[in-house]
Amino acid sequence: MEKKENDIIYSKAIKAGKRIYYLDVKKSRNEDLYLSITESKKRMTGTEDPQVSYEKHKIFLYKEDFEQFSEGLEDVIGFIKRELGTPIISRSEYNERMAAANTEETPEETNVAADEEKPQKKGFFNKLF
Repeated sequence: MEKKENDIIYSKAIKAGKRIYYLDVKKSRNEDLYLSITESKKRMTGTEDPQVSYEKHKIFLYKEDFEQFSEGLEDVIGFIKRELGTPIISRSEYNERMAAANTEETPEETNVAADEEKPQKKGFFNKLF
């Protein structure tokens, strides 16, 4: 019996801006389970007739490496958090503010405190604060 690449036992998709991360549990030929991590990023090319394509990168993580990978990931994420400190706003709050800025709602309509400024449409960093 031929194994298909789409033999996914369990899957989780994580949407993060222009990227989507797919965490797929698959079964190997010897019936072992492993993790396939795929980053998919949307690319637009052309100006007159824009073409959409997706750039994909994959990592395969096997059970014997789970512990070391997990420890390493936690270590580098902890380092970044310590270096940058606590984020000023959460991703969900950022998304709410961006939605409000795009629909021209007032801060009261988006449950933002009255003394906070409405995000400006000038640039990326202006929208964060």
